[in-house]
Amino acid sequence: MATAGFPSLITTQRKYEIVEEYRTHDADTGSPEVQIALLSERITQLTEHFQTHKKDHHSRRGLLKLVSQRRRLLDYLRGYGPERYQALISRLGLRR
Repeated sequence: MATAGFPSLITTQRKYEIVEEYRTHDADTGSPEVQIALLSERITQLTEHFQTHKKDHHSRRGLLKLVSQRRRLLDYLRGYGPERYQALISRLGLRR
């Protein structure tokens, strides 16, 4: 699945499946829930990538940026809609 230089690409089909699963209405592609789910998928793929490529520090920096972006979106969602936040973290299996 990983290609040279881009270890965490999500296939178009997988991205479509994630959007379908987490969208809040029919035309939704950019709600916080969808964005967080997509980021979580990329974070998972990058984490698996680091099991075999321990010295890939450039991609590790990208991982930290993705984690920070997801954290900011989660903080926004927690303030905007606490019940949506709780539902999302339980569906994704996140710690908080």
